[in-house]
Amino acid sequence: MVFIATFACLLITIAILLGIFIQRRFTYWKRRGIPHEKPIIPYGNIKGFMKTRLLRDIMQEYYQKFKGCGPFVGMYFYINPAILVLDLDLVRDILIKDFNNFTDRGVYCNERDDPLSAHLFSLEGEKWRAMRNKMSPTFTSGKMKFMLPIILNVGDELLQVLSNTIEKDSVVEMKDILARFTTDVIGTCAFGIDCNSLKDPNVEFRTVAVGAFTKSRHSSIVEGFMIGFPEIARKLGLRVINDDIHEFFMRIVRQTVDYREKNSVKRNDFMGLMIELKNSGTGLTVDQIAAQAFIFFVAGFEISSATMAFALYELALNQEIQVKLRAEIDACFDKNDDHFVYENMNEMPYLDKVIKETLRKYAINVTLVRKCCNEYQTSNPNFVIPKGMLILIQSHAIQNDPEIYPDPDKFDPERFTPEEIQKRHPMSWLPFGDGPRNCIGLRFAKMQVSVGLALLIRNFKFHCCEKTPVPLEFDITNPMLASKGGIPLKVEKIKS
Repeated sequence: MVFIATFACLLITIAILLGIFIQRRFTYWKRRGIPHEKPIIPYGNIKGFMKTRLLRDIMQEYYQKFKGCGPFVGMYFYINPAILVLDLDLVRDILIKDFNNFTDRGVYCNERDDPLSAHLFSLEGEKWRAMRNKMSPTFTSGKMKFMLPIILNVGDELLQVLSNTIEKDSVVEMKDILARFTTDVIGTCAFGIDCNSLKDPNVEFRTVAVGAFTKSRHSSIVEGFMIGFPEIARKLGLRVINDDIHEFFMRIVRQTVDYREKNSVKRNDFMGLMIELKNSGTGLTVDQIAAQAFIFFVAGFEISSATMAFALYELALNQEIQVKLRAEIDACFDKNDDHFVYENMNEMPYLDKVIKETLRKYAINVTLVRKCCNEYQTSNPNFVIPKGMLILIQSHAIQNDPEIYPDPDKFDPERFTPEEIQKRHPMSWLPFGDGPRNCIGLRFAKMQVSVGLALLIRNFKFHCCEKTPVPLEFDITNPMLASKGGIPLKVEKIKS
């Protein structure tokens, strides 16, 4: 009886303490007098996320509601207080001017129990700086030039597979075939493996890669706990990567490194450059190589393929833009004896505008995240960013703000002429972030997308058909911006 009474008292005490904790947590911004929307327990201000609403729409609505009320606004990401930045000058201060106070992304990783999670995107502090310094020489223009032939080889296969496909049916689901293209490109460059997913979409590498991007190990509530209380989560041994995915990628990297070192294999790909770093006294381990190759692959294949798919969708809707782009591409190829060379990317300014406008309208990574390292006083004396606070920069809302980009739903590459760019705030286009912690692979991404689109537009015409969704539908269950059910287009081969 005494035990039961004691246990009951313990439960009551825990319940009271939990109630106080939740009450304090969800009144964080109210107590500080910072504008915010009343949170809904336990969702905070993101009720419906990945269930009934797109994160893009939730954040854009919040951005539009509070824009103009100050440099930032308070919000709750589940139980975690966070800041949504509204002022572009403050965005520049966070990403560039005062970067040393905002070096971390606040992304959970567990290097001890989950080595694949300790990649460049999630590492913090000195570990991030050291890894970034090691990795930066890998992504120079010179190194990218060496990887171009690999992309072109896969590009030739893409053209052949698409040609064979339209012989059977002129309507092609482009999102899938482009994801297979980027899987083969990055699988070859990052792991030195001929994935062959263009020919066989069911190969193991492709199915595991898709799982790495779409299969979450935990519920969104647990993920919110890991972000809010990373030290506790690490002590509990919580991991991010699913076991099957972890085992697959670790095995592939170890086998590749072992084979190349034993047989003195030298290749001008990402894996070859990482092995050179490992053997040059930098202290890079095989586990660290695996983590960097993993994030390079997962981020690269999905974002690049989605960008190309969205671009083709817009080109199918806007035939005059497609015709103008094809004329530029044809002229560039003709000048170089029907070949694509690295310098072509600087010789096709309209293609560059098309890609930039695609990334503006379709911000695939809808939110940039940073963490405040020390208390930070903004230019407004009433707005102080506390130490440890998560900071959200809503790239999609900024890039679709009608005050910055009039008629934002219209696809207009001419927004990116030098004159138009000069008129806008430099932080008004952020698909790769900015500052010292911008996307390290942006040169590779641009090269991969440029090659893919140039080859496709030169050899095929793309049209909408009865199966093409207009307007485009998006996948609510995906935290990034992804089309729902693919992007089917009518494809017509251009006779040479």
